Amino acid sequence: MRKLWLLTAAICLANFIMAQDEPGREKNEELTDTIKLGNVTIIKSHKRKGEDSVAIRSVKIKRRKSENIKTSWFVPDIGLTNYTDNTDYTSPAAGAFAPGATKDWFKLRPVKSVNVNIWIFMQRINMVKQVLNLKYGLGVELNNYRYKEPVRFQKTPTLVYMDAANYRKTKLAADYITIPFMLNVNFTPKESGDKSYGLSLGASAGYLYSSRNKYVSDATGKDKLRDDFDLRPFKLSYIAELKLGFVKLYGSIASRSMFEKGLDQTPYTMGFRLSPY
Repeated sequence: MRKLWLLTAAICLANFIMAQDEPGREKNEELTDTIKLGNVTIIKSHKRKGEDSVAIRSVKIKRRKSENIKTSWFVPDIGLTNYTDNTDYTSPAAGAFAPGATKDWFKLRPVKSVNVNIWIFMQRINMVKQVLNLKYGLGVELNNYRYKEPVRFQKTPTLVYMDAANYRKTKLAADYITIPFMLNVNFTPKESGDKSYGLSLGASAGYLYSSRNKYVSDATGKDKLRDDFDLRPFKLSYIAELKLGFVKLYGSIASRSMFEKGLDQTPYTMGFRLSPY
């Protein structure tokens, strides 16, 4: 009972103090207090009219907006390139293009046959709750097919032959301007950078803007022969991208042979992509 009386007295005293006018303020003067709690702003006001009345006049909440469009500039790829050789070397077409050739002629040095891509930009556009996204870009694909044997190309007409010279290097380089399109699934939409995981699948269209046969020997030094060598001017590829935290892998495989005639060699690539998204 004693505690109840003490509690009642404390409440009455508090009401009495709140009812008193503050020194130097008019009775109708409006008092305003502002309280900030992180991103929340609460403005509280009350007027003196015999007794206090308290009301919340406004609540401002700042929320972080998710970016619906994310852009990466000058994204590099570093990987390896090779091809699946399904050429029928007994056919007349193969015999005319590469007389006397066998599959052994076109075996590559696997570590020295490289693919380097430079994407001028890559964009990711949110489609469904940051989980399903559209990815596209523009860049160049640089492919170097480094032969084990002293294979040489000639032009007008296009011909492939086995040279008697001892080459330290002989390769076919094929470079494309490429536009990739992919559907991206982001498994961790609330995470970013090293903590995010995702998968992208799609296709790319490429235009052959440069090709050459480069060779190096003690007798000739460094030299190169520029021509299209009957390579297809356009390349359609199926592409994929896998993001595992800070590691991002890419791969592609062409839809058909890179040569228009003679050889049936379908290129593919795989490697690492240095991109935040």
